[in-house]
Amino acid sequence: MIKIGIKTITDVPGFVASGIWAGLKKSGKKDLGIIFSKERAVASGTFTQNKAAAPLIKLNKENIDNENIQAIVVNSGNANASTGILGYNNAKEMASTTAKYLGIHPEDIIVASTGVIGVQLPMGKIVPGIEEACKAVSEEGGEDIARAIMTTDTFPKVASAEFELDGKNVIISGIAKGSGMIHPNMATMLGFIATDANISKEMLDKAFKESVEKTYNMVSVDGDTSTNDMAVIIANGVAGNTKIVSEDKNYKIFKEAIDALNTELAKLIAKDGEGATKLIEVNVSNAKTLTDARKCAKAVVSSSLVKAAIFGSDANWGRIVCALGYSETDIDIDKIEIWMKSLEDEIKIAVNGVGVDFDEVLAKKILDTKTIIIDIDLKDGDQNATAWGCDLTYDYVKINGAYRT
Repeated sequence: MIKIGIKTITDVPGFVASGIWAGLKKSGKKDLGIIFSKERAVASGTFTQNKAAAPLIKLNKENIDNENIQAIVVNSGNANASTGILGYNNAKEMASTTAKYLGIHPEDIIVASTGVIGVQLPMGKIVPGIEEACKAVSEEGGEDIARAIMTTDTFPKVASAEFELDGKNVIISGIAKGSGMIHPNMATMLGFIATDANISKEMLDKAFKESVEKTYNMVSVDGDTSTNDMAVIIANGVAGNTKIVSEDKNYKIFKEAIDALNTELAKLIAKDGEGATKLIEVNVSNAKTLTDARKCAKAVVSSSLVKAAIFGSDANWGRIVCALGYSETDIDIDKIEIWMKSLEDEIKIAVNGVGVDFDEVLAKKILDTKTIIIDIDLKDGDQNATAWGCDLTYDYVKINGAYRT
C-alpha cells in the first residue's frame, strides 16, 4: 500500500536541506538552497531539450552519470540562461563552492537556477550565499528549500509517498516549482526528489525516466518549454531494503510509488499556472497507440482556445475536436465521444465527433468549479493517457507582460 502525503525532503532519512535569502530577489524572499544526502547516493535526471538550454544543463549532463550524486544547489531569481561560457563557469563555481563546504567533490553535485533569462549570476551574492546555505542545512530545512526554489509560484509544491519493501519503511519525497513557461519536454519546471530506497543506478534511471514521460512531460501551462527544465531524483539506500537490481516485485512497487508522487507534483504545477483559476485534466482512452493517446491529451490541454473557454466557463466542445484534429495522430474524428466533468457532475457533449444537446446550466455549473476533467474516448484501441494544465486568464498576460520588472 502506498500512502501519499506532504512530507518534506528532510523527512527522508539521511537528507538535510536549507533555504535562505542570498539577495537575488528584491522581495527578500528565499532564493538559494541546498539539498544534501549525508550518505553516498545514486541519481537520475531528465533535462530540457530546448536548444537554448542554460549552460548549467551541460554541466548537469556531465555530472549525472557519476556513481555518486549527493547534493543539489539551486537558486531562484536568475536563470543563468543565455549567458555563454561565463554562465557555464559560474555554474561550475556554484558546484565547487558547494563541494568545498559540504566536503564532497564538485562532480557529486547538480546545479539548478530559475528566474530571468539573459542576466549573469551575481556571484558576489551567490558564493557567500552558498556558504551560508551549506552551513544552515538541517533536518528541519525541507520547507525552506521548497520556498527557495519558487519564482511566480503562489505556493510551495511538496508531496511524498510512503511504502514498504522487504518489511522496511521507505519514503520518497519531492518538491517542485513551476508556474509559467511550463511545457516540459525533458527527455522554469524544476523537480527535486529524495528517497531512502536502496536501488541500483540503472533501475533508478529506468523507473524515473519512464515516470517523467507520463507525468511532468504531460503538463502544459503555456506551451513554452523552459531553458532550465529539469527533474532529478537522489536515492541514498538508507532504508536498508534488499537492493533493487532488476524489474522484480520490489521494483514494481517502487515504480508505482514514484509514478504516484510525480503525478501529485505534476498536478500541483498545473494547478498553480500563472494566473490560473482552474486545474484541467484531460483523459484520453482507447487510442491505437500510447503515443497517440499522449499526443491527443497534450494537444487538448495545451490549446489556448480550450484553456480560454475553460476560463470563461464555455462548454465549447468544438475547440476540443479542433485540437484533436491537429494532434498529428492516427485517429478517426467520427468515432470519438467527449465528456466534461467536475468532481461531482458530468455531461456528454459530443458523440461520433458531433455535438449533442446538453444542459447548458449544468455545463456552466461544472465549468465554474476549480477542477475540470475532459474525458475523450477515441474508440480505436486500448491505450490511455492523461495530461494536466490550467485555464488561460487575463492575469497570465499581466504577470508575463511585466516579468522582468
